Amino acid sequence: MTTLNGVALAGRDGHWDVMLEGARIAALSASEGQGGGLLLPCFADAHVHLDKTFTAARVPNRPQSLHEAIELMAGDKPNWTPDDLRQRAARGLRRAFANGTKAMRSHVDWTEAEVPKALPVLRRLAEEWRGSVDLQLATLTPLDAFTEHGERIAREIAGTGAVLGAFVYRNEDIPAKLRRVFDLAEKYDLQLDFHVDEGLDPEAQGLDAILQETEARGMAGQVLAGHCCSLSVRPEGAVADLLGRAGEARMALCALPTTNAFLQDATPGRTPRLRGLAPVHEARAAGMPVMLASDNVCDPFYPQGDYDLFDVYRMAVLAGHLDPASWLTSVTQTPAQWLGHDVEIKAGAPADFIHIAATGLDDALNRPRAVRTVWRGGAPIPETSGDFA
Repeated sequence: MTTLNGVALAGRDGHWDVMLEGARIAALSASEGQGGGLLLPCFADAHVHLDKTFTAARVPNRPQSLHEAIELMAGDKPNWTPDDLRQRAARGLRRAFANGTKAMRSHVDWTEAEVPKALPVLRRLAEEWRGSVDLQLATLTPLDAFTEHGERIAREIAGTGAVLGAFVYRNEDIPAKLRRVFDLAEKYDLQLDFHVDEGLDPEAQGLDAILQETEARGMAGQVLAGHCCSLSVRPEGAVADLLGRAGEARMALCALPTTNAFLQDATPGRTPRLRGLAPVHEARAAGMPVMLASDNVCDPFYPQGDYDLFDVYRMAVLAGHLDPASWLTSVTQTPAQWLGHDVEIKAGAPADFIHIAATGLDDALNRPRAVRTVWRGGAPIPETSGDFA
């Protein structure tokens, strides 16, 4: 039996002795000791793009808008061979695992009738990484393409555990097109995940139509809205009403602080005034499950990052004036539960957690270089697990 003595546990007062027996946590007991470091639950990353990752060095320049990033990414897609996709996505999974992520949802671009090359590659990687980083896939299709390709897409992923996703931004006749997406979700028993209102136009109100369908169909706990940047510039009264309804409908919100900060209000030579951060305080107060995620990593949409949710969380604490202790769940328990996992540190649970050489959560945030050790199955993972290849 291994015992970690005098550790601080995120979200709990005092210090604890954590006893491990094999691959599980045998018991936790209050400790009179201290100085044993900080334990965090493993992370869950509910919104990433493994098909796009690690392509930033291949694009000719950095974008100044979301739509320019989309064009740059399209220009790189001829390079997306199965070998290229596998190499880049596997690298992302290795980095995520080394940084403490246990569950992940990756979007997969699907814009044509044919199955995208990335889908079988990521399906194979999901099998290979099961138990290390449990990978769930979500299709990502422009809303307008659902009329022609939606049935094919939904039928392909039905019964696989994947999620149906759409990109919604200032489309014409959004309510009617969304009804098609929701019809397919009901027909094939699929959860939904939307990229919605990813811009600073207050007239971008796709979320309103998504909410209306969610309410009308009673799809509580099955619909996730990502980005929602336009909520940051819409009238506060309208936003409050919308979020109140979304909370009652148990729609979830995923905020992406890195990519949105990089792409929103970007003009060369001008300091950005608006950062596109969704109103996370208000959403959670209204009852919505709120999560933070990595989104893009080292691609045209965000040319930095390392699949490190603690770094994303640290940035969000600053950008969103978040209370660190109460918002840690936005990268741990909340997204884990949404993805069908439990990462709580408790007796009987798997001995999977993150140890940081810090006196507590504030100390860990203050010192980004504090030594972090990821434990899986009752033992530290090898230091080489996040190699740079």
